[in-house]
Amino acid sequence: MIVIAGWGGDGLSRAQRELVTVARRLAEGTGREIAFLAVRAAAEAAARAAGTFGVAKAAAIEFDDDRSAIEVAIENLVQGVRHLGGEIVLLAADFAGVQAGPRLAARLGGAALNDVVDVQVRDGEVVWTRPVFGGKALADVALRRTPGVVTVRSGAFAAAEEGAGEAAVERLEAAAPDVGVRIVEREEGRQEGPRLEEARVVVSGGRGLGGPEGFQRLGELAELLGGAVGASLAAVDEGWAPPEWQVGQTGRMVAPDVYFAVGISGASQHVAGITGAKTVVAINKNADAPIFKVARLGVVMEYEKLLPALIEAVRAETA
Repeated sequence: MIVIAGWGGDGLSRAQRELVTVARRLAEGTGREIAFLAVRAAAEAAARAAGTFGVAKAAAIEFDDDRSAIEVAIENLVQGVRHLGGEIVLLAADFAGVQAGPRLAARLGGAALNDVVDVQVRDGEVVWTRPVFGGKALADVALRRTPGVVTVRSGAFAAAEEGAGEAAVERLEAAAPDVGVRIVEREEGRQEGPRLEEARVVVSGGRGLGGPEGFQRLGELAELLGGAVGASLAAVDEGWAPPEWQVGQTGRMVAPDVYFAVGISGASQHVAGITGAKTVVAINKNADAPIFKVARLGVVMEYEKLLPALIEAVRAETA
């Protein structure tokens, strides 16, 4: 069984719909069935939504997670995967997925693999592809232990299209383990516009902005384009942008149609987070900045001179 694991919600996120695409490819090559497993609050709604994407079997483990740590979700994922007989477990390589994947594999006695960007079935064997050396090379990996718990990079696969269908949802009893950890307070950043991982346009800034004021102009451009604002690790470390905006190997993996890198040098850690972008536009006053090596369009100029004109041009086009 190929199990797509996800968190509860009214519908399936873009990342979860990409997992459906991965699962279909695996099902065609291995003959295994596909199931969707949802945990946390609104898990049943998410499991039912999976039916409209062609997943005929689903399980839901619903519990209130306002004060529960990720470990509680992991224990319930263990229960669900064992119940479904999962041999391959797919998770999105988002903040929760990369936390849960290796620990879930350890609990199940299987193997973990993070940040997959491709998969093929060769002579009945599943071969996964993931970036290595900061995205400078790709490695093909075959897992020797089951279940294989794999996180998939956002944007690496096309998202499955919604259609007609209904999943038979089995509701499982939630486990309430004493994991010794409890969330006492949660402070969530303000979300305006599309989520960073799902945005079609991302406008990111780095240390080259010179201060937090530059992000206000980036926000103007992102709003006009219907996109989201991102930041490099350097800008986050300076305190100019919140951690949830960080793009890169230790931040968010993004795969927009267009990625604007403004004042970003292009360190390998950052580039590893934007390999899924279709087009990279770099604006940097340093002509030798590494970001120009991955950019389709590069402008060597101080961003303060270019950005106002760019914003006005976009505003005129969208008026």
